[in-house]
Amino acid sequence: MFHRLLVAIDNSDMSQYVFDEAVSLAKTNNANLMLLHVLNPLDEQYINGMVIEPTIFYLEHQGESNKKCIDWERLEEQRLKWLKSKCERAEKLGIVTESNQHIGEPSRIICDVAYSWDADLIVIGRRGLRGFSEFFLGSVSNYVLHHAHCSVLIVQGPVTETDARKVSQTQKLKTETDTKTETENSV
Repeated sequence: MFHRLLVAIDNSDMSQYVFDEAVSLAKTNNANLMLLHVLNPLDEQYINGMVIEPTIFYLEHQGESNKKCIDWERLEEQRLKWLKSKCERAEKLGIVTESNQHIGEPSRIICDVAYSWDADLIVIGRRGLRGFSEFFLGSVSNYVLHHAHCSVLIVQGPVTETDARKVSQTQKLKTETDTKTETENSV
């Protein structure tokens, strides 16, 4: 039975599925929610590759070039309002809810907050990054899964038609390869 659910959400379409799943679990288990949002300065949506410089790693020093990338104060304020609206939605359903926002590397912050808040379960989504994006940004859900002190629920969003076609093509190729291998081995 889970009593304290840490819900790691961002401002993506996926976060609605994560939030809905967490609310459902909280209702079922009469659990408290902690909504956690982490602003990552290295997230692709905030980086302008033409302007990036080493100071982006140090948020205390926001030179003029960084301010051209993004207005962090405004973004923090917008996201806090967004978190507050999510809290209000959960509270209207009778769920004790609080929120927290940090700036930094999401993987570690999620694990640290879960530990300090004594979460029973972390509910997190999977963005499905591949290639360079996954290499550069890493996989937050993978890190959390392997480093959290508690159980982790990774929510997979809806499968799109394009995703289904890719899976179907992959399965078809695997079946053809397996059939070919079986035929070669029997000869």
